[in-house]
Amino acid sequence: MSWLSVALLAGAALAVVGAEWPRLRERLGLDAQRQRRRARRKSQLRIIRGEGEVDDDAEDFAASVERDLEQLPTLDEFDRH
Repeated sequence: MSWLSVALLAGAALAVVGAEWPRLRERLGLDAQRQRRRARRKSQLRIIRGEGEVDDDAEDFAASVERDLEQLPTLDEFDRH
């Protein structure tokens, strides 16, 4: 192999690494390790709800949405002023 073919091969390898660097950094970097650890911890979490709690939350949410909708201005209110 001549020195020219070695240089071209090294240049091609550097070009591929340079083009793929963002993807490699995501998978191999510190952020990737942190994300994998967080995903493992989150997979072990559970939501525990008491009986009747779900219905109360849904009713409270519906009531708050109705209150918010009643407080929104309408076009008729702006036309009166």
